[in-house]
Amino acid sequence: MNLRFANRASDSPWIDTVWTCTSERVSEMTSVAAVCWGLVFHERDGGTYASVTGPETRTGTAPVPEGATFVGIEFAVGTWLRAAPAPTLVDGGLELPGTTRTTFRLDGHRWDIPGPDDAEALVDRLVRAGLVVRDPLVAEIRRGHRPEVSDRTVERRFRAATGLTRGAVRQIERVRAAAALLAAGTPVADVVTKFDYFDEPHLARALRRYVGRTAGQLREGTGGAIALNLDLDLNLDQPTTS
Repeated sequence: MNLRFANRASDSPWIDTVWTCTSERVSEMTSVAAVCWGLVFHERDGGTYASVTGPETRTGTAPVPEGATFVGIEFAVGTWLRAAPAPTLVDGGLELPGTTRTTFRLDGHRWDIPGPDDAEALVDRLVRAGLVVRDPLVAEIRRGHRPEVSDRTVERRFRAATGLTRGAVRQIERVRAAAALLAAGTPVADVVTKFDYFDEPHLARALRRYVGRTAGQLREGTGGAIALNLDLDLNLDQPTTS
Protein backbone atom coordinates (compact mmCIF):
# COMPACT_ATOMS: atom_id res chain seq x y z
CA MET A 1 0.00 0.00 0.00
CA ASN A 2 1.75 3.15 -1.13
CA LEU A 3 1.80 6.45 -2.98
CA ARG A 4 4.77 6.53 -5.33
CA PHE A 5 5.98 10.10 -5.83
CA ALA A 6 8.43 11.56 -8.31
CA ASN A 7 9.21 15.24 -8.55
CA ARG A 8 11.41 17.75 -10.23
CA ALA A 9 12.40 21.33 -9.66
CA SER A 10 11.47 24.08 -12.11
CA ASP A 11 13.35 27.11 -13.36
CA SER A 12 10.06 29.01 -13.66
CA PRO A 13 9.59 31.68 -10.97
CA TRP A 14 5.89 30.83 -11.05
CA ILE A 15 6.31 27.16 -10.10
CA ASP A 16 7.42 25.62 -6.83
CA THR A 17 7.64 22.03 -8.07
CA VAL A 18 6.16 19.57 -10.56
CA TRP A 19 5.25 16.12 -9.30
CA THR A 20 3.75 12.82 -10.37
CA CYS A 21 2.20 10.14 -8.22
CA THR A 22 0.71 6.68 -8.64
CA SER A 23 -1.58 5.13 -6.04
CA GLU A 24 -1.03 1.44 -5.42
CA ARG A 25 -3.72 -0.32 -3.39
CA VAL A 26 -4.50 2.88 -1.49
CA SER A 27 -8.00 4.02 -0.64
CA GLU A 28 -7.21 6.72 1.93
CA MET A 29 -4.27 8.93 2.78
CA THR A 30 -3.17 11.37 5.44
CA SER A 31 -3.15 14.87 4.02
CA VAL A 32 -0.41 17.22 5.19
CA ALA A 33 -0.38 20.98 5.69
CA ALA A 34 0.99 22.80 2.63
CA VAL A 35 1.68 26.41 1.66
CA CYS A 36 1.20 26.18 -2.12
CA TRP A 37 -1.87 26.07 -4.31
CA GLY A 38 -1.81 23.85 -7.35
CA LEU A 39 -3.32 22.30 -10.42
CA VAL A 40 -3.75 18.52 -10.25
CA PHE A 41 -4.69 16.19 -13.10
CA HIS A 42 -5.39 12.51 -12.62
CA GLU A 43 -6.57 9.52 -14.60
CA ARG A 44 -8.58 6.61 -13.24
CA ASP A 45 -10.87 4.00 -14.74
CA GLY A 46 -10.50 5.52 -18.21
CA GLY A 47 -11.53 9.02 -17.08
CA THR A 48 -9.49 12.21 -16.72
CA TYR A 49 -10.06 14.78 -13.98
CA ALA A 50 -8.69 18.22 -13.14
CA SER A 51 -8.82 20.23 -9.94
CA VAL A 52 -7.42 23.30 -8.23
CA THR A 53 -5.99 22.59 -4.78
CA GLY A 54 -5.48 25.18 -2.08
CA PRO A 55 -3.04 25.67 0.78
CA GLU A 56 -3.77 23.47 3.79
CA THR A 57 -3.38 24.61 7.38
CA ARG A 58 -3.73 21.24 9.12
CA THR A 59 -3.53 17.51 8.63
CA GLY A 60 -6.52 15.30 7.90
CA THR A 61 -7.58 12.29 5.86
CA ALA A 62 -8.65 12.19 2.24
CA PRO A 63 -9.87 9.45 -0.14
CA VAL A 64 -7.51 8.26 -2.88
CA PRO A 65 -8.73 6.70 -6.15
CA GLU A 66 -7.06 3.29 -6.34
CA GLY A 67 -4.82 2.80 -9.35
CA ALA A 68 -4.89 6.49 -10.27
CA THR A 69 -2.00 8.39 -11.82
CA PHE A 70 -1.48 12.07 -11.02
CA VAL A 71 0.39 15.04 -12.46
CA GLY A 72 0.56 18.10 -10.23
CA ILE A 73 1.89 21.63 -10.51
CA GLU A 74 2.58 23.38 -7.20
CA PHE A 75 2.71 27.13 -7.72
CA ALA A 76 5.15 29.44 -5.97
CA VAL A 77 4.03 31.16 -2.79
CA GLY A 78 2.74 34.61 -3.71
CA THR A 79 1.09 33.57 -6.97
CA TRP A 80 -2.63 33.03 -7.29
CA LEU A 81 -5.32 32.11 -9.76
CA ARG A 82 -7.27 35.18 -10.84
CA ALA A 83 -10.57 33.30 -10.86
CA ALA A 84 -9.99 31.84 -7.37
CA PRO A 85 -7.72 33.93 -5.13
CA ALA A 86 -5.67 31.97 -2.62
CA PRO A 87 -7.72 32.98 0.47
CA THR A 88 -10.80 31.34 -1.07
CA LEU A 89 -8.91 28.06 -1.57
CA VAL A 90 -7.41 27.60 1.89
CA ASP A 91 -8.30 24.14 3.22
CA GLY A 92 -10.33 23.47 0.11
CA GLY A 93 -10.20 23.44 -3.67
CA LEU A 94 -12.19 23.29 -6.87
CA GLU A 95 -13.09 20.48 -9.22
CA LEU A 96 -12.88 21.73 -12.81
CA PRO A 97 -15.87 20.54 -14.86
CA GLY A 98 -15.79 19.57 -18.51
CA THR A 99 -12.39 17.85 -18.45
CA THR A 100 -11.67 15.56 -21.39
CA ARG A 101 -8.84 13.10 -21.95
CA THR A 102 -6.64 15.86 -23.38
CA THR A 103 -8.04 19.22 -22.24
CA PHE A 104 -9.47 20.99 -19.21
CA ARG A 105 -11.60 24.11 -18.85
CA LEU A 106 -10.43 27.08 -16.80
CA ASP A 107 -11.86 30.60 -16.76
CA GLY A 108 -14.01 29.91 -19.83
CA HIS A 109 -11.18 28.62 -22.00
CA ARG A 110 -9.82 25.17 -22.89
CA TRP A 111 -6.23 24.27 -22.16
CA ASP A 112 -4.17 21.19 -22.97
CA ILE A 113 -3.60 18.87 -20.03
CA PRO A 114 0.15 18.84 -19.43
CA GLY A 115 2.49 15.96 -18.87
CA PRO A 116 5.20 16.35 -16.24
CA ASP A 117 7.55 17.86 -18.83
CA ASP A 118 4.97 20.34 -20.17
CA ALA A 119 4.12 22.19 -16.97
CA GLU A 120 6.19 25.30 -17.72
CA ALA A 121 4.61 25.69 -21.16
CA LEU A 122 1.11 25.54 -19.68
CA VAL A 123 1.93 27.95 -16.86
CA ASP A 124 3.54 30.37 -19.31
CA ARG A 125 0.31 30.40 -21.34
CA LEU A 126 -1.80 30.92 -18.21
CA VAL A 127 0.43 33.81 -17.13
CA ARG A 128 0.36 35.47 -20.56
CA ALA A 129 -3.43 35.15 -20.56
CA GLY A 130 -3.59 36.86 -17.16
CA LEU A 131 -5.09 33.86 -15.37
CA VAL A 132 -2.16 33.39 -12.99
CA VAL A 133 -0.82 36.51 -11.28
CA ARG A 134 1.50 37.32 -8.39
CA ASP A 135 2.51 40.00 -5.91
CA PRO A 136 6.18 40.94 -6.46
CA LEU A 137 6.44 42.14 -2.86
CA VAL A 138 5.84 38.59 -1.62
CA ALA A 139 8.51 37.25 -3.95
CA GLU A 140 10.91 39.88 -2.61
CA ILE A 141 10.16 38.85 0.97
CA ARG A 142 10.67 35.19 0.10
CA ARG A 143 14.13 36.03 -1.19
CA GLY A 144 14.95 37.55 2.21
CA HIS A 145 14.69 41.21 1.22
CA ARG A 146 13.15 43.80 3.50
CA PRO A 147 10.70 46.03 1.57
CA GLU A 148 10.35 49.69 2.48
CA VAL A 149 6.75 49.39 3.66
CA SER A 150 5.22 48.87 7.09
CA ASP A 151 4.96 45.44 8.70
CA ARG A 152 1.20 45.84 8.60
CA THR A 153 1.27 46.38 4.84
CA VAL A 154 3.58 43.39 4.35
CA GLU A 155 1.30 41.14 6.39
CA ARG A 156 -1.83 42.34 4.59
CA ARG A 157 -0.38 41.76 1.15
CA PHE A 158 1.16 38.42 2.15
CA ARG A 159 -2.18 37.16 3.41
CA ALA A 160 -4.01 38.48 0.33
CA ALA A 161 -1.56 36.71 -1.99
CA THR A 162 -1.25 33.42 -0.13
CA GLY A 163 -4.28 33.07 2.13
CA LEU A 164 -1.84 32.49 5.00
CA THR A 165 0.13 34.59 7.43
CA ARG A 166 3.90 34.69 7.19
CA GLY A 167 4.05 32.89 10.53
CA ALA A 168 1.85 30.06 9.26
CA VAL A 169 4.03 29.62 6.17
CA ARG A 170 7.15 29.44 8.34
CA GLN A 171 5.61 26.86 10.64
CA ILE A 172 4.35 24.63 7.84
CA GLU A 173 7.59 24.73 5.84
CA ARG A 174 9.60 24.04 9.00
CA VAL A 175 7.57 21.01 10.08
CA ARG A 176 7.53 19.49 6.59
CA ALA A 177 11.32 19.75 6.44
CA ALA A 178 11.58 18.32 9.94
CA ALA A 179 9.36 15.39 8.95
CA ALA A 180 11.58 14.64 5.97
CA LEU A 181 14.69 14.53 8.14
CA LEU A 182 12.99 12.29 10.67
CA ALA A 183 11.92 9.92 7.89
CA ALA A 184 15.53 9.85 6.71
CA GLY A 185 16.64 8.68 10.16
CA THR A 186 17.90 11.90 11.73
CA PRO A 187 17.67 11.71 15.55
CA VAL A 188 14.79 13.66 17.07
CA ALA A 189 17.11 15.77 19.23
CA ASP A 190 19.07 16.86 16.15
CA VAL A 191 15.87 17.87 14.36
CA VAL A 192 14.74 19.86 17.39
CA THR A 193 18.02 21.76 17.37
CA LYS A 194 18.23 22.24 13.61
CA PHE A 195 14.78 23.81 13.34
CA ASP A 196 14.77 25.68 16.64
CA TYR A 197 11.92 23.82 18.31
CA PHE A 198 11.78 24.53 22.04
CA ASP A 199 11.94 20.83 22.92
CA GLU A 200 10.82 17.41 21.70
CA PRO A 201 7.19 17.85 22.89
CA HIS A 202 7.06 21.11 20.89
CA LEU A 203 8.12 19.22 17.75
CA ALA A 204 5.67 16.41 18.54
CA ARG A 205 2.77 18.86 18.75
CA ALA A 206 3.73 20.41 15.41
CA LEU A 207 3.94 16.98 13.77
CA ARG A 208 0.56 16.01 15.15
CA ARG A 209 -1.08 19.23 13.96
CA TYR A 210 0.47 19.60 10.53
CA VAL A 211 1.72 16.15 9.45
CA GLY A 212 -0.47 13.64 11.27
CA ARG A 213 2.47 11.43 12.22
CA THR A 214 4.68 10.89 15.24
CA ALA A 215 8.44 11.00 14.94
CA GLY A 216 8.49 7.23 15.42
CA GLN A 217 5.99 6.63 12.63
CA LEU A 218 8.04 8.79 10.27
CA ARG A 219 11.23 6.91 11.11
CA GLU A 220 9.53 3.52 10.71
CA GLY A 221 7.45 4.41 7.66
CA THR A 222 4.24 3.36 9.41
CA GLY A 223 0.83 4.96 9.69
CA GLY A 224 -0.39 4.33 6.15
CA ALA A 225 -0.26 6.39 2.96
CA ILE A 226 0.67 10.04 3.37
CA ALA A 227 0.50 12.95 0.93
CA LEU A 228 4.05 14.04 1.60
CA ASN A 229 6.90 13.64 -0.82
CA LEU A 230 9.58 13.14 1.79
CA ASP A 231 12.42 13.16 -0.74
CA LEU A 232 11.33 16.61 -1.94
CA ASP A 233 11.08 18.11 1.52
CA LEU A 234 14.41 16.55 2.46
CA ASN A 235 16.01 18.42 -0.44
CA LEU A 236 14.40 21.61 0.82
CA ASP A 237 15.27 21.17 4.49
CA GLN A 238 16.11 24.83 4.99
CA PRO A 239 12.72 26.61 5.03
CA THR A 240 12.57 29.98 3.36
CA THR A 241 12.65 32.92 5.74
CA SER A 242 9.67 35.20 5.31
